[in-house]
Amino acid sequence: MSWMQRLYDTYEQALRLTDLPRDAQIMPVSHTLQNAHINVVIDGEGHFLRARVLKKTQVVLPATESSAGRSSGEAPHPLADKLQYVAKDYAAYGGQKNAYFASYQKQLNDWCASAFAHPQAQAVLSYVNQGTLIKDLVAHQIAHVDEQQKLLTRWTQEGDAPEIFSTLPKTAGVIEQGDALVCWTVEVAGELDIDTWKNRSLQQSWVDFEASQSTQQGLCYVSGKTMPMATNHPAKLRHTGDKAKLISSNDNTGFTFRGRFIEGEQAAGIGFEVTQKAHNALRWLIARQGFKNSDQVVVAWAQSHQSIPAPINPTLVYGDEDDDDLNAPTPESVLTSEARDLDYGEGIGQLYAHKLKLKMKGYQQKLQPNEQITVMAVDSATPGRMGVVYYCEKMQEDYFVALENWYTQFAWYQRHTEEMPVEGKKAKTKVVWPIAAPTPLTIAQAAYGQILSDTLKKQTVARLLPCIVEGQNIPFDLVQHCFRKACNPNACEPWEWERNLGVACALFRGYYLRMTDDIQRRNYTMALDPTLTSRDYLYGRLLAVAEKLESIALSIAGEKRRTTAERYMQQFAERPFSTWRNIGLALDPYKSRLNSHRKGFLVKREQELEDIYGLFDPAEYCLDSPLSGEFLLGYHCQKMTYRKNKQDTKDGGDDDTADDE
Repeated sequence: MSWMQRLYDTYEQALRLTDLPRDAQIMPVSHTLQNAHINVVIDGEGHFLRARVLKKTQVVLPATESSAGRSSGEAPHPLADKLQYVAKDYAAYGGQKNAYFASYQKQLNDWCASAFAHPQAQAVLSYVNQGTLIKDLVAHQIAHVDEQQKLLTRWTQEGDAPEIFSTLPKTAGVIEQGDALVCWTVEVAGELDIDTWKNRSLQQSWVDFEASQSTQQGLCYVSGKTMPMATNHPAKLRHTGDKAKLISSNDNTGFTFRGRFIEGEQAAGIGFEVTQKAHNALRWLIARQGFKNSDQVVVAWAQSHQSIPAPINPTLVYGDEDDDDLNAPTPESVLTSEARDLDYGEGIGQLYAHKLKLKMKGYQQKLQPNEQITVMAVDSATPGRMGVVYYCEKMQEDYFVALENWYTQFAWYQRHTEEMPVEGKKAKTKVVWPIAAPTPLTIAQAAYGQILSDTLKKQTVARLLPCIVEGQNIPFDLVQHCFRKACNPNACEPWEWERNLGVACALFRGYYLRMTDDIQRRNYTMALDPTLTSRDYLYGRLLAVAEKLESIALSIAGEKRRTTAERYMQQFAERPFSTWRNIGLALDPYKSRLNSHRKGFLVKREQELEDIYGLFDPAEYCLDSPLSGEFLLGYHCQKMTYRKNKQDTKDGGDDDTADDE
């Protein structure tokens, strides 16, 4: 129950954040979040004034332990609820669902008759007792009936359908107006908080009343104290329609605990206040800073609620409106002395790593030295059950070290697009290659294809979380999947292949950088290493040069198609020596064309080929065994060198590759 204890403590800390906007503050206990559809305005005496339809409006409403976790059956909320609960005349107007007004009325009456009564709740009770809610809504054209004065389930008349028909969810094209949730506004002279879902005194009134009703006492496994026990734990953690629960022990007929325990409390003894606060804290954290991947949610937080970078956070690299781009050029005047001394020619990515370290220090300075950071991931396999699929607590220093290691050790050139605004015209898309660690979702797409199931995406994210948060090495099967995808440019779109190539290089580099065996560990640089004599690396460079030769020859003739090197890449990775001979023969006509139009360019590329040949061990050059992921590193580094030379030429250089692409 460590995660429950952590969330309970987080709730207590969050109560101190009084400077947050009201809609960003944590929800009080004995309340739940719901989508409201109709707002009814009454006066302090319970007289109807007006009503309106609400669209996409979430309200915090008082709830009982049963109603907060209800999925079916009768369990009324004490104040705001659906028409089938709050409208006494619902059945008289032909409501298709069971009418539960009697239980709603009794619960509200008990509250208003107690020592914890609130004037706004008493006004609502006075109004609903009149039994005219549906009648008033029909008169004000909020609800709609047919000629027999029965609530409509579909709009068949001419003209646009009323607002309520577009607001309520449809089932097979049919709506049930009884599903509309009504929230109340009570206009009283001198009262500022007239909306009941915003009134703090009304919320506290219900909390006090609900606490007074608890009778079952027991030992709470989380707090270690004797207190009123919970039998029904909250749902609606990820959104208002979420029915999945982390804890469920009130099923006396199914197989939740039968065969192991006699009563549900023996399976999970948790205090009512503790479970309410813990679940409210998790709901609040997910809404504020959760990363959502279908039904899977990952959230990281510090106990003090200071801002921290999430483990899955692409803005650390690419930036957004509130974050700096770590790859953006930095003026010389603002660079630190340490950054000015870095040798960028020797190790591309050093400035990125330096700026990342400074950014992490900026986060750390706001935290206490001994503060803990918690990372938690939840997911649901069925609509009604949710589980904690990952949980980790780390000291803040260890967390930032792990995060920094992930973003630096798995950093490589990643294909990224940016919108370039053009005055008076539609924005243009520009392809850039920032240095970055690929996100888990990008890794999943690069490993298994652009179109993959939600289950596979969630499994990949869950497998990668320990690699990001705890510093574990990445699973080698993911490295191999990405390598095979990157070696087959013919199976996907060019942009997708370029992305796969960057991901594969990042994973291969990071995998060998994290090897625990000193003999196996390797530290590959992102810059082209002309001294590296590995067979696989050199074959990758050869393929990149061949591709460059042919691509320029094709551009001279105005042809747009894949080069021989790209078409043979998968075969080349399997049998490099024999395939290289075929690629070399295919280059001859293109060399003749270049000799006539771009002789200087041809001479440079042929010299590059000779230099690479000279680095080979003759015995290894003749081997025809499959290449490893190191081949992609040499290939991509050689390609990025050409891209960089092209950019340098545009910036004032004199290389003859300015118009190569």
